[in-house]
Amino acid sequence: MTDTSTSLRVVVSVDLSEQLCQRIEQLEPRVQLIRDHSLYHPMRGPADWSGDPAFTRTPEQQAVFDSLVDSADALFGIPDVDSAALARTVAANPRLRWVHTTAAGGGGQVKAAGLSEADLERVIFTTSAGVHGDTLAEFALFGVMAGAKDLPRLAAQQARKQWSDRWEMRQLDEMTVLIVGLGGIGKAAARKFSALGSTVLGTTRSGEPVEGVDRLVPIDELHTVVSEVDAIVVTLPGTAVTEGLIGEEVFARVKPGVIVANVGRGTVIDEPALIAALDDGRVGFAALDVFAVEPLPVDSPLWTHPNVLVSPHTAALSSAEESRIAKLFAENARRLLDGEQLKNIVDTVEFY
Repeated sequence: MTDTSTSLRVVVSVDLSEQLCQRIEQLEPRVQLIRDHSLYHPMRGPADWSGDPAFTRTPEQQAVFDSLVDSADALFGIPDVDSAALARTVAANPRLRWVHTTAAGGGGQVKAAGLSEADLERVIFTTSAGVHGDTLAEFALFGVMAGAKDLPRLAAQQARKQWSDRWEMRQLDEMTVLIVGLGGIGKAAARKFSALGSTVLGTTRSGEPVEGVDRLVPIDELHTVVSEVDAIVVTLPGTAVTEGLIGEEVFARVKPGVIVANVGRGTVIDEPALIAALDDGRVGFAALDVFAVEPLPVDSPLWTHPNVLVSPHTAALSSAEESRIAKLFAENARRLLDGEQLKNIVDTVEFY
């Protein structure tokens, strides 16, 4: 990548506070940050990038919005977090060089736009991967601890006001935890589990050492090590390659009573296979923040299973997310202008 410009015209295409807009300008003064706060779906809470669906633009406002995004060298956010709007502006704007998605899993949104190979070569797409790492790693840790301490039993006994005989709980420093996926979330999870004394295994493609990981496991050998572990933490993105990766073959070989936590994408786990494993005790507890279909259908057995904790894809939410993404965007803008490799470039083959 070479430096082709001394400035970058960036159009903000989702709701970003004026304070953070100014922060981007301070961090990278060569960015010309164009925004019009009257045109965005307003956020209803932290990192609500899609914004209030009740907001509608007038035809005149829509024309102004389209004109702005079509004038950009780069976009902060996919317009309205809408893949169809992304496809429209990529086709309409030949000067567009870079789009930063506010989602960590923004590759799926890019894939849904159905862009041509020429467009995918012309425009660089980056994601916000990593900004949620510690937040999601904490949920994974919470989920494994909830299973280790038998939270369902505690809750049920408290509801019945039942003082039972004592029982032994599992200890994290005596457990082996397998982290499936050592990206930003997986690395953060490895550090946390290692700090609490767990033996940490992690799947890898590259084979490069990762802090806190005691043993690396080639991803295609996943099924050969699950019999050794007390907990499986899934952090992988949803792609054609990862779909159903944690399925019948894995659950057939797990150590009975294994704990499962998923903070990656719901499609990575074969849910019918997971439910069968929960029913017969191969999986003792599952803490799930993501699901194959969201919202989770009301008829899903996961809602009422006594050994499942359902979280409505909320574990990543943090009031600090917007600031972290703005800082990441400014750093990538600097890299683009200085001819350096950008962080979190979307793989336009597997779209992660």
